[in-house]
Amino acid sequence: KETPSPSLGKDRADTVIIGGGCVGVSLAYHLAKAGMKDVVLLEKSELTAGSTWHAAGLTTYFHPGINLKKIHSYSIKLYEKLEEETGQAVGFHQPGSIRIASTPTRVDEFKYQMTRAGWHPTEQYLITPEKVQQLFPLLNMDRVLAGLYNPGDGHIDPYSLTMALAAGARKYGAQLNYPVQVTNLNSRSDGTWEVETPLGIIQAKRIVNTAGFWAREIGKMIGLQHPLIPVHHQYVVTSTVPEVKALKTELPVIRDLEGSYYLRQERDGLLFGPYESEEKMKLQDSWVTNGVPPGSFGKELFESDLDRIMEHIEAAMEMVPVLKNADIVNTVAGPITYSPDILPMVGPHQGVRNYWVAIGFGYGIIHAGGIGKYISDWILEGEPPFDLIELDPNRYGKWTTTEYTAAKARESYGFNNIVGYPKEERFAGRPTERTSGLYDLLKSKCSMGFHAGWEQPHWFYKPGDETGYKPSFRRTNWFDPVGREYKQVMEKVGVIDLSPFGKFKVKGRDSVKLLDHLFANVVPKVGSTNISHMLTPRGKVYAELTVSQLCPGEFMLVTGSGSELHDLRWLEEEVRRGGYKVGIENMTDEMGVLGVAGPYARQILQKLTSEDLSDGSFKFLQSRHLKLSDIDVTAIRISYTGELGWELYHRKEDSVALYNAVMEAGQKEGIDNFGTYALNALRLEKSFRAWGAEMNCDTNPWEAGLGYFVKLDKPADFIGKQALKQIKEKGLKRRLVYLTLETDDVDPEGNESVWHNDKVIGNTTSGSFSYSAQQSLAFAYVPTELSKVGQKLEVELLGKNYPATIIQEPLVLTEPMRTRLQRKGESP
Repeated sequence: KETPSPSLGKDRADTVIIGGGCVGVSLAYHLAKAGMKDVVLLEKSELTAGSTWHAAGLTTYFHPGINLKKIHSYSIKLYEKLEEETGQAVGFHQPGSIRIASTPTRVDEFKYQMTRAGWHPTEQYLITPEKVQQLFPLLNMDRVLAGLYNPGDGHIDPYSLTMALAAGARKYGAQLNYPVQVTNLNSRSDGTWEVETPLGIIQAKRIVNTAGFWAREIGKMIGLQHPLIPVHHQYVVTSTVPEVKALKTELPVIRDLEGSYYLRQERDGLLFGPYESEEKMKLQDSWVTNGVPPGSFGKELFESDLDRIMEHIEAAMEMVPVLKNADIVNTVAGPITYSPDILPMVGPHQGVRNYWVAIGFGYGIIHAGGIGKYISDWILEGEPPFDLIELDPNRYGKWTTTEYTAAKARESYGFNNIVGYPKEERFAGRPTERTSGLYDLLKSKCSMGFHAGWEQPHWFYKPGDETGYKPSFRRTNWFDPVGREYKQVMEKVGVIDLSPFGKFKVKGRDSVKLLDHLFANVVPKVGSTNISHMLTPRGKVYAELTVSQLCPGEFMLVTGSGSELHDLRWLEEEVRRGGYKVGIENMTDEMGVLGVAGPYARQILQKLTSEDLSDGSFKFLQSRHLKLSDIDVTAIRISYTGELGWELYHRKEDSVALYNAVMEAGQKEGIDNFGTYALNALRLEKSFRAWGAEMNCDTNPWEAGLGYFVKLDKPADFIGKQALKQIKEKGLKRRLVYLTLETDDVDPEGNESVWHNDKVIGNTTSGSFSYSAQQSLAFAYVPTELSKVGQKLEVELLGKNYPATIIQEPLVLTEPMRTRLQRKGESP
């Protein structure tokens, strides 16, 4: 048993962690173990109060995403040796787990997940119904078509786990103080914090909010509205079931995906927990509007409501018939905190210095170990240990209202066991207030996708098309329309709404010096644009932006919609660290962007301006201010399509007028819209890389084939320069290659396993059908010795290995390259 220590112990700390659930305690353990001296955790009631103590404690290697598999894997490996290290029993059971497929689509999903798991060290198997029955003999096999089996999965006692981590944290020198409530937080001008409590003030270099469903209250103290909402989750425990008691080995955990529940053995009985539909599930929204009631919900529960989960209880009784005769001895109904997309928010927060979060855990037990290690490494080393962009707290912004959070949490909870398709779209809470100027004009003409709060056209409808969102693991209703849009851009001219781009203005006395230090490329001259990368100290690719110097010392930086605040935080932190005299303004919401691309782009835009747009006068990668049809525009001659094109930056309120003027001017040339799916096919044919796919915090620019944009010989000592020199000297273990595939009705997406000689040797990063080559195309990382042009490999798609060949990149030359060759009299 723990004894409370209601004192502060010290008035200064390196890191103050607020909240003593399993995540906060894990962070204290990892920071202290890594050698940080002054780690203080403050908990307002007792350790595990909140969501930890009543959790069902499930642990699994499985995650449908890619990066979180590493977090799950680390947690399980840590929990396996925690008892030995701390002397505290943790009640860890590892009977394995099986996800049940009872529809053909679900079997496809398992095959899709197998290729995504194949290049990870975790064991995962697609197993037959016979094998499922052998592992779980109490199942009704009528509807079982297959199982997805993860050995080593199971469950742990959350209370014991937290106490073992607490014992470890203390052993390494951390202080865990409770009951000590944080009553206020004050940020000081030097970036440190004053943490106020009834027992006095602690000064901290940084604070980490790990306060579970109180995390909103902590955020409010510093003016942040964290998009979190508590949901009611129930699980049911039965008395002894004779058939369970008679078994020699513990049953694996099962997840009946169509029934939407998990079920595991609990002593000689069973425990099962359903995820009810979004109509039936219950939110505790009063805690969002009025705050969590003071003094409550340390170790309290909600009233249970079996009616709400009755259809799931019936599904469980059908799948596991012994449940029909079992008595329910306990129903646990407690709060779990959800973020809008069910993934936690982990890392430093943009707009506030030295404020970190690890909040919004719908699955805190399996995430606690890995996230504690992840944040600890990031704090101590100054960069994320690996790519985990999907947990970036800065993926949300001002557009994430409480209404949006509630609608999304309902959907995320209700969709807990929904089929996870590639290119998945979810529609609750949309549109947000973040719509481009063209949204109302275009929304009925296309299938919109959701990008960081924005709506952006994926593909456009024509008469005779099957419209709407029709997800599939194979080619679906957008396949032919995207081919049509591809042809439109290649042969005529297309227009695309690129307003979701993140857009920053950087200006001031030190702007050139700042950008020279931040970017691996040279700083572009006035009137020019280049593609530049911000690297981490270890030489990983933190971000890719286009940089334009509009006038002396004034720059526009542009990044993808998903990395807007992720990149802004890095820029702002560097400004503060280096004391640069620079102002950074986020223009993302005020500025619209229209892309115009294709052979007739110049001809059409020339009709709208007196400015000379000829190749000699307005060269590739030049930027300038001009008027188009009397509208002020910053035009950059660049296009992610690789065709002749411009990006037109303008005030959002001018978007409709600009769009109409361009469409009007292009009538004769047959101008039309295109969306991001066609854009992706076009950029892949030109072998353009994408941040988040071909490059991220797991890759260095050499292996990603970005050497052209890295200027090691520039005088400035840019971040990552020394690391890049060392990486170059050591030589590369793997390289990004460019593949064509012989497939049938399925195309690569990225994150699939690449095979050679019956072994998985790498992974794809992105892919698409190539409408010019009429076959699939993909980027992939493979070992250097297998990276030569002509090398034969295989790519696993939906349970089948398809032949692939490494080809010379690009498949299609870019327009500037074709023009250059034509001038020299060579045929492109």
